[in-house]
Amino acid sequence: MIYEEINTESRTRRTLTGAARVLFELNVDGPLVVGLALISAYGLIVLYSASGQNMDTIVRTVIRLFLGTIAMLVLARVNPNFLRRTTPWLYLVGVFLLIVVAAFGHIGLGAQRWLSLGFIRFQPSELMKLAVPMMCAWYLHERPLPPSVPSLLLLAALILVPVGLVAVEPDLGTAALIAVAGALVIVMAGLQLRVMGLLISLAAVGAWFGWRFMHDYQRKRVLTFLDPQTDPLGAGYHIIQSQIAIGSGGIFGKGWMNGSQAQLDFLPERSTDFIFAVIGEEFGLIGLALLLLLYMFVTARAIYLAMQTQDTFARLLAGSLALTFFVYVFINAGMVTGLLPVVGVPLPLVSYGGTSVVTLLAGFGILMALYSHRKLVSS
Repeated sequence: MIYEEINTESRTRRTLTGAARVLFELNVDGPLVVGLALISAYGLIVLYSASGQNMDTIVRTVIRLFLGTIAMLVLARVNPNFLRRTTPWLYLVGVFLLIVVAAFGHIGLGAQRWLSLGFIRFQPSELMKLAVPMMCAWYLHERPLPPSVPSLLLLAALILVPVGLVAVEPDLGTAALIAVAGALVIVMAGLQLRVMGLLISLAAVGAWFGWRFMHDYQRKRVLTFLDPQTDPLGAGYHIIQSQIAIGSGGIFGKGWMNGSQAQLDFLPERSTDFIFAVIGEEFGLIGLALLLLLYMFVTARAIYLAMQTQDTFARLLAGSLALTFFVYVFINAGMVTGLLPVVGVPLPLVSYGGTSVVTLLAGFGILMALYSHRKLVSS
């Protein structure tokens, strides 16, 4: 069977020419790469305006996109069996780094989230966005599905340990994304509806209990989500200014670099968490719709690739990576438009950021590796 697949691969390689052959040799998916490249290019155009025409910001973003692309290309060639074998070690290293952050991490903007190596700072929590779904898929590999109650309890522990360490930094946005990435693996493993209902009820109880341990500014974010006008110059300021920016853009927008909310500094965090509002103001509904269509294309393509995998580990992990990308977009768009509480989740490949860009592209590299090696893995 393996020899047959190798011969098929050799014949395919001989029939391809030009860019298609390069992509085939690199084990990357052409449509997915094109979609990611278009979103990144769109993001650079918007970021130039949102940053106040700051070329240093653009250069830094291009460097991070370059590093993320290198990580994607390298991981796309990694054998999924190697990924599966190294998953427990990756998870343990990630948890260890989170503990180090809690003890010795760099403090910035009131949060202790970074490790500093002198020449670079990075957030270990970003690593857990990949390590947690990988660990859940690793545990469920070669185990009966749907998972039993003991398995669910162990999976819950594997998810909640890093989630708790990230939440106390505090970074509720990243903690929520890590939890979602792990939960998606469990759901795709065939979790029964009654069990899902029970878990949602327990999560609601946990949220009520966790309210007591939240910081004051975090409580204000939830309360102002329900009614931003209760504190229009404080906790509700972000949402109000964001909604003004999007509403004033109308259908066609005010034009690139002509948004008053962004250019006159009325819109906070305009180059990071609230860059979606900048797009709405300067490019209007059409600009937002175009970006959302690109996100939908990338998500649909990623889901298609995930569906083609045949190994349990690959199928669960690939599906989680594809759907988590959609969750990123959903949370950020909902947050900026006032449909969800403000939790500090960047807009993928558009917001200015460091480790998150590299992690996101690395995840797509893993997805493409799972897809390109699917037949050899199954044999």
